[in-house]
Amino acid sequence: MPKSTNSVASKARRKRILNKAKGYWGSRGNVLTVVKHAVDKAEQYAYRDRRVKKRNFRSLWIMRINAAARLNGVSYSRLMDGIHKKNIEIDRKALAEIAVKDPEAFSLIVKTALD
Repeated sequence: MPKSTNSVASKARRKRILNKAKGYWGSRGNVLTVVKHAVDKAEQYAYRDRRVKKRNFRSLWIMRINAAARLNGVSYSRLMDGIHKKNIEIDRKALAEIAVKDPEAFSLIVKTALD
């Protein structure tokens, strides 16, 4: 009896991995053993960076709030302390958006927080 191979599944498995490496440079996009390593590493980075992205955005919001706060003569930490003490329910994302888009409203928030 001849040896049976499940070539349909094997080709599908190879094709699935090669499709994930579309656009990769050189042999990283077409040599199966190299592609496996490249795709594995790419998936590790993607998993890690989904969390890092959140940190980066929070850092960006803090920088924007700090810059706008200093234009109003107060530091970021003093502003956030005032906001928490006055129980102003606004998150950093929204506060940064207000700081960039509507400086007058941000100035009003600063005055409210520091009174």
